[in-house]
Amino acid sequence: MTNNRTRRRFLEATGIAGIAALAGCSGNGGDGGDGGDGGSGDDGTTQSGGDGGDGGTSNRLSWHAGGTGGTYYPLSNEFKTIVEEYTDFSLTVQSTGASVENVGSLADGSADFALIQNDIAYFAKNGTGIEAFQGNAIENLRGVATLYPETITVVTLQSTGIETLSDLSGATINTGDLGSGTQVNANQILEAVGITDYNEQNAGFSQASEQLANGDIDAAFVVGGWPVGAIEDLATTNDIHIVPIEGDNRTAVKDAASWFADDTIPAGTYNGVDEAVETVAVQAMIATNAGVPADTVETVTAAIFDHVDELTIKTDFITVDSAQDGMSIELHEGAAAYFNA
Repeated sequence: MTNNRTRRRFLEATGIAGIAALAGCSGNGGDGGDGGDGGSGDDGTTQSGGDGGDGGTSNRLSWHAGGTGGTYYPLSNEFKTIVEEYTDFSLTVQSTGASVENVGSLADGSADFALIQNDIAYFAKNGTGIEAFQGNAIENLRGVATLYPETITVVTLQSTGIETLSDLSGATINTGDLGSGTQVNANQILEAVGITDYNEQNAGFSQASEQLANGDIDAAFVVGGWPVGAIEDLATTNDIHIVPIEGDNRTAVKDAASWFADDTIPAGTYNGVDEAVETVAVQAMIATNAGVPADTVETVTAAIFDHVDELTIKTDFITVDSAQDGMSIELHEGAAAYFNA
């Protein structure tokens, strides 16, 4: 709890207030899903608290991902490998609290590129939707490409007896890391289906899995492309249950927020989950800021999308043809130069 309170104070002081201040100057053309645990990875590619971006004016670029237990982080490292193989740029991939936090990093120029959710991008660009952006539009935020559906997974253990969303009333729920798109989506969904009585915990995917295994929480929201590593790990040692978002509940969620789309977690995605589970999804995307030069964005975009066959993650979804589906904000001119060529 101490760590949660400390992180909440940090976000309030430097996240919400900081984004507001940055938004005030971004209008002059200057410069939170897949949330997860923001700790450093084991492979040395994460630079938590490391060097920031420099507006893409040198060969070193800062790429902000998400937690190590989600999809953003390993996918970003695959992008890093491709970009460094086919361009003169080097990428520093940083583990973060994901979408909302990444928007702040793009706004102040400490990140050159980042992965965020398309709904969070829309909120930030338009100064609406969530408290961090209300009346504080991040006008220099730019889109590069959409990538894949980010599935909303509500996971619990079979031993909890939680079968439906209504069973979450009175439960202890991990809604995702503070400042992440996961937390935003979880609270949107719970509100849409009328769940107001619950104890909210905040941690990334890997820690949430540990909390479930230890009985510290009853359920957790995870936003990310399936299969999510943290859920896979949990399912190898515990009997899990994926709570469906279906029927009237799914209709209520989609009525409350237009960016949610129907999605299905296929049978067999996780050990012991032998039937398909209906749910909803948002969209993952690459974002940048208006201050990164057009030729830098075009070069990085071309390297990734000219070599998507070298990716091993979400390969059924990441394509040139679908890279503008669900784009919710203005495209960076460098990305437009590539996709419109």
